[in-house]
Amino acid sequence: MSSTTDYEYKPRTSTGRIANFVDTRAGVSPMVKEFGRKIFPDHWTFMFGEVALYSFVILLLSGTFLAFWFDPTMTSMEYHGSYVPMQGVEMSGAYASSLNISFDIRGGLFLRQLHHWSALMFVMALSVHMLRVFFTGAFRRPRELNWVVGCLLFLLAIVAGFSGYSLPDDVLSGNGLRIADAMLKAIPVVGTYMSMFMFGGEFPGLAIIGRLYIAHVLIIPALILVMIVVHLFMVVVHKHTQYPGPGRTEDNVVGFPVGPVYAAKAGGFFFIVFGILALLAGTTTINAIWNYGPYDPSPVQAGSQPDFYMGFPDGALRLMPGSWPFSWEFTIFGWVLPMAILLPLIPIALLFVAMFAYPWIERWVTKDNRVHNVLDRPRNAPFRTAIGAAAVTFYAVQMMAASSDLIATHFHVGLNDVTYWLRAAYFLGPILAFIITRRMCLALQRKDREIVLHGRESGRIQSLPHGEFVEVHEPLDEYKRYRLVSFEDYQVEPARANAKGKVTGTEKLRGRLSRWYFEDRVAPVTPQELEAAHGHHDDHEAVGAGSHKAQLDK
Repeated sequence: MSSTTDYEYKPRTSTGRIANFVDTRAGVSPMVKEFGRKIFPDHWTFMFGEVALYSFVILLLSGTFLAFWFDPTMTSMEYHGSYVPMQGVEMSGAYASSLNISFDIRGGLFLRQLHHWSALMFVMALSVHMLRVFFTGAFRRPRELNWVVGCLLFLLAIVAGFSGYSLPDDVLSGNGLRIADAMLKAIPVVGTYMSMFMFGGEFPGLAIIGRLYIAHVLIIPALILVMIVVHLFMVVVHKHTQYPGPGRTEDNVVGFPVGPVYAAKAGGFFFIVFGILALLAGTTTINAIWNYGPYDPSPVQAGSQPDFYMGFPDGALRLMPGSWPFSWEFTIFGWVLPMAILLPLIPIALLFVAMFAYPWIERWVTKDNRVHNVLDRPRNAPFRTAIGAAAVTFYAVQMMAASSDLIATHFHVGLNDVTYWLRAAYFLGPILAFIITRRMCLALQRKDREIVLHGRESGRIQSLPHGEFVEVHEPLDEYKRYRLVSFEDYQVEPARANAKGKVTGTEKLRGRLSRWYFEDRVAPVTPQELEAAHGHHDDHEAVGAGSHKAQLDK
């Protein structure tokens, strides 16, 4: 028999009794206690992931509303809705229902535009969040798989956006589907079969809108939700990364708990994001499908372009010469290879493959397999930052090329001239971005080193007793000094022989890449250098502190 008396908590209020009932059956309080005490660091760059999450929530809510009235059919019908210019025009049920949502459903146009602006915000915030992760080295061990999850989220967001703006079946979305069909058919051997499967026959077929609808409202959102849950689970398991600073190590997290600090911040921030998107949706027109008309395979609208995140494949195709200096179409073993379409897509595919594999590439080059919870300042990883800048430039040039005709008309220049300049930027832009970014990072490191050793320039000029004029440098406080000196001094890892005493070709390649990574670098300030610099600073103070100090101060 137990000698102690078991005590059971009995709430006095009805709300307390309901909460206690749920807690004792579902075990909620241990989870709330565990996650509520989770510490998160406080830095403005961490908000981009939250913006992406909140935008996706708004996407789900607005998309659910639109799903009640959208008719995903390509059956031909005659329009008799409120939009007078389209009355009597033959169109698909999908386009007619999109017009009805815009003009006949109360609040329909607002929610349609809110859905579209939320999609743009989701992809933009997700992209900036991934760039922050890349440039700060947050993808390193133990977060390699979480980086892969983020890359999958980025691809799913692109597919979700493409399937979404293709649903209205207007001229603009139909042209986008036509380009996608051409890309599929350009794939050797299996491309034609993939196109037939996607469209249910020859383009445009009668099944593509219904299939895109199922993918857009069911399959892709479910996959994105799974990826978000996995991503947040890994964030909790691995702890949150943090920027370097006093008291911040690889074994702790300096910040605030989720409850109640971040819970309150997150709630307020969600409504800020929602308010901004609602303001855009209520004041700024986007994707005015009534101006385009129903899709007809014969016309191609001038000035058409996709959303910004889908501009890169369209721009790559525009930059590719059609026939100069020779025909880009080859026949091998009876298979026709349209290289004018395949060649621009190969670098894009390689870019995405490199994006997925980069954590392992950097770990192989640097031989750094340690756990990293403290982030790098981008300037302290010059090669990585330069690689990221080159990739962003490569992406941006192709995105700009998708608007080459609009650039020509708005700036009153020749379309061919715009294309030639963009072709040059396609090859030279990433190289120049790499060189300039790397030199800027090294220059910023040297500037940081100078500030740590000699202090911050105050702008005050003083005359010493023997006639010398000097500028007074103010020493940094401990926190700022720690930020400038607390980074790792990576060394070149030369190629090494294996157990058999042989240096393999792969190891030689790794050694050359390591030299390329770290040969040109700026070492952090050592404690001995800092101590010597402070001693020199004290000597200068002693010189100015003699009988002339009062005159100098005056």
